[in-house]
Amino acid sequence: MSAPPVGLVLGSHLAPEEIASTARLGEELGFCELWLAEDYFFTGGISGAAAALAATETVPVGLGIVSAMVRHPALLAMEIATLARMFPGRVRPGIGLGVPSWVRQMHLLPRSRLGAMRECVTSVRRLLAGEELTERGDYVSFDRVRLAYPPPEPVPVFMGIIGPKMLHLSGEIADGTIGSVMAGARYLSWAREQIAAGQAAAGRAGQSHPFAAFAMFSIDEDGERARAAIRPTMAFYLAADPVNAMTEVYGIAEQTGRAAAGGAAAVEAAIEPAWVEDLVVAGNPGECTDKIRALLAAGADTVVLFPSPAERAREMLELAAAEVLPKLKEV
Repeated sequence: MSAPPVGLVLGSHLAPEEIASTARLGEELGFCELWLAEDYFFTGGISGAAAALAATETVPVGLGIVSAMVRHPALLAMEIATLARMFPGRVRPGIGLGVPSWVRQMHLLPRSRLGAMRECVTSVRRLLAGEELTERGDYVSFDRVRLAYPPPEPVPVFMGIIGPKMLHLSGEIADGTIGSVMAGARYLSWAREQIAAGQAAAGRAGQSHPFAAFAMFSIDEDGERARAAIRPTMAFYLAADPVNAMTEVYGIAEQTGRAAAGGAAAVEAAIEPAWVEDLVVAGNPGECTDKIRALLAAGADTVVLFPSPAERAREMLELAAAEVLPKLKEV
């Protein structure tokens, strides 16, 4: 029987020294894929992915996500190709812009986010395919750049993005999409429509386009305790990016934007019980199972759990493996 369509996010609030052991545990427990978050300024996604790949045997490992602006596409393609050759068939690179406020801290926010993403993703794909690039773009340029060791087999390139134009672009040029944490069911259905429109515009209608939906995750036999435990993590991410397509589609952008002016503590105080019910996977095992099913029904191909708080990650993963994953194997 195949593994249930449930993955695991590593990185960020998980200390670097815990990545390898947690990756090994995730594979042993039956999670179908692992993704390394590169939230700035926590854990390096590429080095973390290498550690996770080396610690496991067969599970796919993704970069979810690396910023298009932080590394030149030639360097990013080289890193991806290196991983793909060392661990054939197991690497899933995901490229996005990153949380705008964090990218702004490095003075790397582009004038046109859409243009920068198009240039990065298309050039990475071409380099991975073995092309030599000599061209000048608005954001990146190349002078006879070719990878010495391109991967022998195609590597699927995902885009980790949120807004409608970016989702359209993902359908047009990418092999799959990564949905950010707090991408609720309503957003997933809407996002699938944008991706499909992009595919149709590019003559790719009907092609497979997997959607890995990241989801904040807190599980406990006591559902109320699980929901209380996830609120600080929700507040952290909502404070960092309070107004975006996810909060707009859900209808809370005005509230989150207003609360974010007061920082994470104000955002946490503003979080309503319905937000916890709708935007994250939190509760007792039965409630978490139902929430994962709802995300899958809304358009996710896999639901990728981001356990929080990190100090309970092992406990929560073991509980999910015992009481949630078996109920999802027939999905």
